Amino acid sequence: MSLVWLNGELVALDAARISPMDRGFTLGDGLFETMRVRAGWVMNLYAHMHRLVEGGRVLGLPVPDTAAVRQALCELLDATDLEEGSIRLTLSRGEGPRGLQPPVNTRPTLALTATPGAFARTTVRTITSKLIRRDETSPLSRIKSLNYLPGILARQEAARANAEDALLLNMHGRVAESTISSIIIASEDGELITPPVREGALPGVARGMLLARGLVREAAVENEQILWARGVWLVNTLSLREVTVLDGQALATDPALTETLAACFDTAPDAWG
Repeated sequence: MSLVWLNGELVALDAARISPMDRGFTLGDGLFETMRVRAGWVMNLYAHMHRLVEGGRVLGLPVPDTAAVRQALCELLDATDLEEGSIRLTLSRGEGPRGLQPPVNTRPTLALTATPGAFARTTVRTITSKLIRRDETSPLSRIKSLNYLPGILARQEAARANAEDALLLNMHGRVAESTISSIIIASEDGELITPPVREGALPGVARGMLLARGLVREAAVENEQILWARGVWLVNTLSLREVTVLDGQALATDPALTETLAACFDTAPDAWG
């Protein structure tokens, strides 16, 4: 039986209910985090919680503390026996009356859902989105809100072009990220770079791990750089995808650098660190 942790209780997924007046449902007023589970552990919990707290600060949304989230995660992991996969944390502002202004007193809705699956290593064909741009000046570019319509539109655009993902440019025409991943490119000398957050890139957890290890550095990325790069990858908590095509043009690949990046995601879990 599939289970969900919802507002303090483990319930069957088909019995879980939220109010039709929940602002996460009516307005997309909330945040989410997708966390990798490996060997029964949630990886990089504190990095995910840091981003969630920052998102709560931007939205003025109360966020549960790390200890409470960790307890909820333990309950869900114990109940599902999940060893490899992911857990999605969804936090909405909860019920509210009609209108945009949030109510003074809120009771946020918190849900955790578990999904089995292995870390994905694949290749991906991409396009440069002509429909969607990342507004690097907006505070929303730095948080994982429940409103993912820009990504959905760009992904539909990619599908129409027989591609699996779309690269999103910022308002100055430089590369920010893809619809669901940070982008890493290798220069001719093998140096790995990724766009800074100030360029409209989401502060991804996988991206942050690579930066902390000194494997990647931040630098602005022009779209043309990707075409002659030694290698291009899309990374997030659950996948490493090597980009093989951009806008119909084949890209160079670097198997050795791919293995170097992949090794970073194969490390043993560090006790919820």
